[in-house]
Amino acid sequence: MPSIYEIFGTDAHEMTKALMEGAQIIKQIPAGASVALKPNLVVAASPESGATTHAGVLSGAIEYLRDHGVTDISIIEGSWVGDNTGRAFRAAGYDEVSKHYNVPLYDLKHDQTRRVKSPLRPMDICCRALDAGYLINLPVLKGHCQTVMTCALKNCKGCIPDKEKRRFHAEGLMEPIAALAATLKPDLTIVDSICGDLNFEEGGNPVPTGRMLLGNDPVQIDAYGCRLMGLDLDQVPYIGLAEGWGAGTTRIEAGDIIQLNQPTAAASYPAPSGKVASLTRNVQAKSACSACYASLVRALYNSRPSREPIAIGQGWKGVTFDGLGVGACCNCASRQVPGCPPTAETILEYLNR
Repeated sequence: MPSIYEIFGTDAHEMTKALMEGAQIIKQIPAGASVALKPNLVVAASPESGATTHAGVLSGAIEYLRDHGVTDISIIEGSWVGDNTGRAFRAAGYDEVSKHYNVPLYDLKHDQTRRVKSPLRPMDICCRALDAGYLINLPVLKGHCQTVMTCALKNCKGCIPDKEKRRFHAEGLMEPIAALAATLKPDLTIVDSICGDLNFEEGGNPVPTGRMLLGNDPVQIDAYGCRLMGLDLDQVPYIGLAEGWGAGTTRIEAGDIIQLNQPTAAASYPAPSGKVASLTRNVQAKSACSACYASLVRALYNSRPSREPIAIGQGWKGVTFDGLGVGACCNCASRQVPGCPPTAETILEYLNR
């Protein structure tokens, strides 16, 4: 049966090493295998914002691997459409980790891809992820403005090219995320839940939770993440879909959670505030991309209250809409914010007119 190792604290470097030692991960890694570390750098933001994987998770994993004789290690990631992965590497401090340990950084936006079968349809996936001898997924447990939460399964979306990411959004995210999980299947997941933003994937409202997780089953990890966030599984449909396609199990039995230490009062896990849901109550989203939708949410945080209906997403192309259309896709709205994706600053200007 799968197991989830759990540790509490604030030192990402030492917590990561302790998790890997506790689970004896070296016994899982084939001799001579290349190991790829895939963090969460959806946007160029510091880990303290609650958006990205702490650099200490990477350094802790690298030290553990090196201490056990693994030398072929790389860091791979591709930021979301519209952002620069190199800038994200620098913002999160990964360039310093790379230099200190002499471990290369690879921007998957520039990687070759290979088309592979998935339960949904043929899918293009980056070769560095597919060809890793041992792939370690390093997500952040946090809220998401479109999928409610994001953790192990959704973090794999960074391993596909931008054109595939756009297609995921056009298909509604849930099924393609689940299909990718059943196709790519990282060997190990280590979750950074030290200070994830419980409402918004870009951070900005970090909630200190002082917790990290480790497990081999990303579906079970996400199911446990839902539990920690006070969410029902049916609020995050891609988790159940991934289970149905053989990516893992949502079952968490007594004894599946192995705690390496005891939590302190400061590590208690608060429930999501629902701030994003409140902000977007007038938004009608149809296949909206994360970059565009997140810019809208950022703008709504700072805009004057308004009851004007807002349209966003690829599903609005060529469709008449009486209200504010956000982005190039909403070309038939009575008012349109230009851009693909538009900046939060531009959207805010239109919201406050």
